[in-house]
Amino acid sequence: MFPTGPVRSLAVCVPDFEAVAVGRPASTPVVVVHGNRIRAVSPAAREHGIVGGLRRREAQSRCPSVEVHELDESRDVRAFEPVLSALEELAPRIEVLAPGRCVIPTRGPSRYHGGDRALATLVAERVRAALGDEFVCPVGVGVADGPRAAQLVAAESVRTDTVIVVPPGATAAFLAPLPVAQLRLIVGGGERPAARSGSGAGSGRGSRTGAAATDLADLLGRMGIRTLGHFAALGAPDVSARFGAVGRDAHLLVTGAEDRPPDVVDPPADLRVSVELDPPVERVETAAFSAKALADELHTGLASRGLACSRVAVAFETVGGDRQERLWRHEGALSASAMAQRVRWQLDGWLRSGQRHRSVDERGDGAIRLIELFPDEVTVDAGRQLGFWGGADDGTERALRALARVQGLVGHESVLVPERSGGRGPADRIELVVVDSVDLTQRVERPAAPWPGAVPAPAPALVWSELRPVEVLDAVGGGVTVSGRGHISAPPVRCRIAGGAPATVRSWAGPWCSDERWWDPVGHRRRARLQVVLDTPPGPTAHLLSLESGVWWLEATYD
Repeated sequence: MFPTGPVRSLAVCVPDFEAVAVGRPASTPVVVVHGNRIRAVSPAAREHGIVGGLRRREAQSRCPSVEVHELDESRDVRAFEPVLSALEELAPRIEVLAPGRCVIPTRGPSRYHGGDRALATLVAERVRAALGDEFVCPVGVGVADGPRAAQLVAAESVRTDTVIVVPPGATAAFLAPLPVAQLRLIVGGGERPAARSGSGAGSGRGSRTGAAATDLADLLGRMGIRTLGHFAALGAPDVSARFGAVGRDAHLLVTGAEDRPPDVVDPPADLRVSVELDPPVERVETAAFSAKALADELHTGLASRGLACSRVAVAFETVGGDRQERLWRHEGALSASAMAQRVRWQLDGWLRSGQRHRSVDERGDGAIRLIELFPDEVTVDAGRQLGFWGGADDGTERALRALARVQGLVGHESVLVPERSGGRGPADRIELVVVDSVDLTQRVERPAAPWPGAVPAPAPALVWSELRPVEVLDAVGGGVTVSGRGHISAPPVRCRIAGGAPATVRSWAGPWCSDERWWDPVGHRRRARLQVVLDTPPGPTAHLLSLESGVWWLEATYD
């Protein structure tokens, strides 16, 4: 049976861990990109004004010497494995949220190590030692009543650069002055605002919970509720009636009454699935392919009973007899793809870390012979509302299975799907994300946000990855400019793209002007866009031109 009341918990938070996992010296500015957006920033890069959410090109304009690395979950897991191994020596039960973030129940470990303060200090020392002296990065450690409250305290510990231990019963008072925007970090599964589709967020209900949590934080801000204390002062019945289950869950958190979710039930003892690998395997992709079928079996068994898994235990054994068991938590429901992703993370951390090599040296064989999955925390599945003409069909399921097979062949990060994102230019509106980070059976069109200065439809067919300079001339051969008020100096008559032959402008439209990030002296950008149709052999061509800092560039081409 589950305990009642808040569970005293310790949370570890290493912000921008993806940049730490790259392994570059602290003096080197490093950014990690995903979908052409900045996901993680090293301290050296942050000194140059680079923050999460920027586009790659803008980050490089702020710091030309910055090193740009693509997101690699396998690399992140391998880098976090020494930290988890060091913490397992202090506490046997660790709930891993994502690389760089984990939670430890403190009841037993605190008594053994001399109290919450002593345990938190020891954990911070172990984490820094596991990361190594060459990496200068903040480490947040916080203790509070409840695992999600402890994560908020850990985030505050990062800001203050001190270990924070909130006394029992004082969690609500500590959280009261924090802004409501902090709810985005917890209620939705720890997703960062800048990394909307970042990997690691399980598909299914959990990803929709994250979107609802972000909407809740935004709505509270528009209603004038600025701090968590103001939110906690509202009546629980009013919050439940106005904001639904997400609001009720967040209200329990900020009032210090965080408990297990009301729909959590005891996990069925017979829903433990395993597979013996014959012959044993040492490659991550081979083992992960078997784990995908295992995750499908577990997810199907839960679904047949109307249940969903929010915390799954992953265990595997080697031929040499070594066994590793670890808990993976997700705020929401873990889909089969999300479970398989956690298995992949754990396998990759084991097979490619020092633990596996130590097992090979001492025992003679560290290949994986057994993989086991079992639900550690399950909730009542609220189901999903299908569209009027039905939801996923057999064709969709076959396509998803085919994608899983392709992932096993070419690698986890090699299968990408387009995802809509906001922006004024055509390059800002679509990004490629890993297929596991979205629920392909629940694709929905996001409402168009107001983007003043955005180019109207239709969208261009080709967006150039590297901009090409363009000369835009008027009737007398002078350069065409756009004033600060958006007035064009003269109608364009001829264009020369990248030093090529001049072409006559048959027609044109615009300009569309945008003044982006005017509050940021480093990231401020003023641009004007122009559509032109050129008389070029063998036929007319249409292009989208962009004017910035007095120079015209070819940004996109229409079909």
